[in-house]
Amino acid sequence: MGKHRKQRESRMRATVRGAIVAGAVTAGTVALPAAPALAAPFEIPGVGTFDVPEIPGIPQLAPPAPIIPQSAGDRALDAARSKVGAAYAYGSSGPNAFDCSGFVQWAYRQAGISLPRTSFEQANVGAPVAFGDLRPGDIVVTNGGGHAGVYAGDGQILHASTYGVPVGYAPLSQYSVYSIRRM
Repeated sequence: MGKHRKQRESRMRATVRGAIVAGAVTAGTVALPAAPALAAPFEIPGVGTFDVPEIPGIPQLAPPAPIIPQSAGDRALDAARSKVGAAYAYGSSGPNAFDCSGFVQWAYRQAGISLPRTSFEQANVGAPVAFGDLRPGDIVVTNGGGHAGVYAGDGQILHASTYGVPVGYAPLSQYSVYSIRRM
């Protein structure tokens, strides 16, 4: 008799357990509204594409922003930033020391653009840019054509300024702009 009673209790527990699970599933189905039509597919690179349902009251994820390729100026500015602190040396064009036009030439070479060596020549490359249209990465030639740097944004020029001063940032406002060029 003891053996049969244990089997019955065991079966009963499984039955009760099944009813509880079934009730929870049914309750969940009743409590959650059916998902409307699926939203646009959402792609996770390297993983796959998934359809994401719209659920009322929950904001949808924005589609990923398109990847905008960097301009030559953006790439040159990134390269120039990597040389902040490098030494100034007259007539040098990197990679460890620079003069002003050598610095601009080196930065643009890293971006795949070949520039002339002197600031006077750099004042005439690419397309001219009005001061009001200045963008980070533009070549800024100052002091009557005698100095060059890369515009870094926020009113700053990134350049190799003079002997004893390492490559760094300076306010563009302290210079007389001669030419702005975009590659």
